[in-house]
Amino acid sequence: MNPDILSDIPLSYRKTVPVLLPYPFKEPFDYIIPHDLKVKKIIPGTLVIVPLNQRKEIGVVWQDHVLSGNLSLSLTPTPKKEKRKLKEIISILPIQPLPRVLMQFIDWMANYNFTESGSVLAMAIRNIRTLTVPLKKEYGWIKTSLLPTNLKITEKRKKILDYMNIPNQAYTTRELTENLHIKPSVIYGLEKSGGIFKQPLTNFTQFSKPDPNFHQPSLSEEQTKATIFLRKQVDKKKFSVTLLQGITGSGKTEVYMQAIASCIEQNKQVLVLLPEIALSAQWTNRFYKRFGVNPALWHSDLGLKHRKQTWMAILKNEVFVLVGARSALFLPFYDLGLIIVDEEHESSFKQEEGVIYNARDMAIVRAKLSSCPIILVSATPSMETLINAHQGKYFHLTLTKRHGGAIMPRTELVDMKIHPPEKGHFLSPPLIKATQEKLDKNEQVLFFLNRRGYAPLTLCRACGYRLECPHCSAWLVEHRSTRKLVCHHCDYSIPVPLECPHCNTKNSLVPIGPGIERITEEARITFPDAKILVMSSDCLNSPKMTAEAVRQIMQKEVNLIIGTQIVAKGWHFPDLTLVGVIDADLGLTGADLRAAEKTLQLLHQVGGRAGRARFPGTVIIQSFLTDHPVMETLIKGDFNQFMIEEAHERKAGFWPPYGRLAAIIVSADTNQDALETAQELGLNAPSRDGVIVLGPAPAPLSLLRNRYRQRLLLRTHKSIAIQPILHQWLDPIKPKKNVKITVDIDPISFL
Repeated sequence: MNPDILSDIPLSYRKTVPVLLPYPFKEPFDYIIPHDLKVKKIIPGTLVIVPLNQRKEIGVVWQDHVLSGNLSLSLTPTPKKEKRKLKEIISILPIQPLPRVLMQFIDWMANYNFTESGSVLAMAIRNIRTLTVPLKKEYGWIKTSLLPTNLKITEKRKKILDYMNIPNQAYTTRELTENLHIKPSVIYGLEKSGGIFKQPLTNFTQFSKPDPNFHQPSLSEEQTKATIFLRKQVDKKKFSVTLLQGITGSGKTEVYMQAIASCIEQNKQVLVLLPEIALSAQWTNRFYKRFGVNPALWHSDLGLKHRKQTWMAILKNEVFVLVGARSALFLPFYDLGLIIVDEEHESSFKQEEGVIYNARDMAIVRAKLSSCPIILVSATPSMETLINAHQGKYFHLTLTKRHGGAIMPRTELVDMKIHPPEKGHFLSPPLIKATQEKLDKNEQVLFFLNRRGYAPLTLCRACGYRLECPHCSAWLVEHRSTRKLVCHHCDYSIPVPLECPHCNTKNSLVPIGPGIERITEEARITFPDAKILVMSSDCLNSPKMTAEAVRQIMQKEVNLIIGTQIVAKGWHFPDLTLVGVIDADLGLTGADLRAAEKTLQLLHQVGGRAGRARFPGTVIIQSFLTDHPVMETLIKGDFNQFMIEEAHERKAGFWPPYGRLAAIIVSADTNQDALETAQELGLNAPSRDGVIVLGPAPAPLSLLRNRYRQRLLLRTHKSIAIQPILHQWLDPIKPKKNVKITVDIDPISFL
């Protein structure tokens, strides 16, 4: 406990402190310090339990000028007239206060993203609501110094005993099961046989310090130069942004792990953000091979106990390296020395619901407040990042060669107008031929289609009726594996009808277009001897399931992988030599500003899974738009040139990254209420040089979860701050109770 928090000096009068609560409150509430707490001074960041209505809530002692740098908050007498209105703090939690940098970050992020500080705070402390409940005592396993002579040594038991190579060192069940890929029953059996014994752990932390010299990799000349530069940035202990751009398979991860090693040597903390939880399985394995221990993890699939242990360990500075999803940004790091955003271009870094924010951009802010460097990593950087690098705002490192002598895959474009598949099928003859050749050579093949389910549309061939979600303006997607029609926006589902709901004609419903399940069905018929694995969010919904899928691929238990966009995110499969892209034109339709950019990034990334080791790779792209600039770029392989040309087009209309955008979404229970509020906003829209308001207009998803939606788009020159304009515009608007106005700063999606 910090000595500034509690004092034995009694107080002769009551005083107040502002407490921010984890709810949609813009400002903190004042609470009285009761006499029995005997407090002289409270440090901002102190966690307290306070009454809120009829409940007890955990809040954080705040201050209005937390961004000013003032570290402590002196208490002042409470005016007599306010005594009756204010409630008393119930208790102070006996843990370290939140870091000042985290409080600064919460306030900054709330201001920038046009949301409430309390809502952002909720993301920082939502996992510690049970802090008042003590954790159970932890136990570890110790190797018996003299093994019993009759001890039966199985292969799995030998792995345990070999791993426990430090005398009297205790190892947790979690550490042994995760690192050795064994079941707890093997450990308990070994204990029963006398090979190990259990011992309570005191002052236990489950997060061992990584060894920066555990395994030094062999680096190329390019990698070495990049490593030297990044280590220097870490050593400076100052804010900087570096874009690490390298072709797929160039060893970017090994390079930034060298920067992590430098940070560990200085006893500083490292935060690594990954775009998908699924990536953590292969990433943590690589980390373990490099540093000899597992990193701390942070994602929604972890249990409450694990999250609580991790949160507390970070607060105590016991975690050196944490890898997590975007929510890891809000953990209470006290001594950050480096932040890494891997696959920084990924749109999944953008949170679209609740508090809307872009984790990549907010990571840069957190690095600046923490005075530490940040590394943005990608083979296909976002337009914003690439332009900042070209303008000299970011350092720019490039890796142009694949690691270990591998070469980039050859890309072939199949014109589906010239080489159509058989009627009712979706695999072109050239792709089928190339796939069979690879399978005959005992090499692995990947089919990619960015569409879940069996078919994206079901219609009646008798009357033309299309089955839609009753709660969203979206078609129902058939999932043949579960025999259901599903809405991917609200999860509404119904069994596949036997007759048309509109005209009652039996057996008239037909699937239109391919989904991943339909491609799998066709592949089983076309390649009857193939050992097929499907990788999509529908079947890989946890890190454990993803790890098992990766194991099967690495052990060559499968040779044909069929996946959605989850397969495009940084995987390294050495025996994968052919990637076939189905329906490559899928993302090029619609009015999305970033459609071409996102399609190019996705197809370039998925193609980069081929030929990453000793065998050369091939990418076959099926397209009806073979003359589209994206397709031409994929053949030429000149990603940067495409982005430069795309940037010129955006600059003319001051679209991002040359301008600022904010989307205003009006939603209501009725279309009339949404339209009236949107029209009121349109009539009162700001009008000045460098500012344009587009709309209102129905959103592409005009009905979402039974809410009718209208959109407006505010666009300004880069030099104009968008938040003050929004406040001046939106604050006077008083919508009806059922109407909600949501602001999305720097929108990625335009649905």
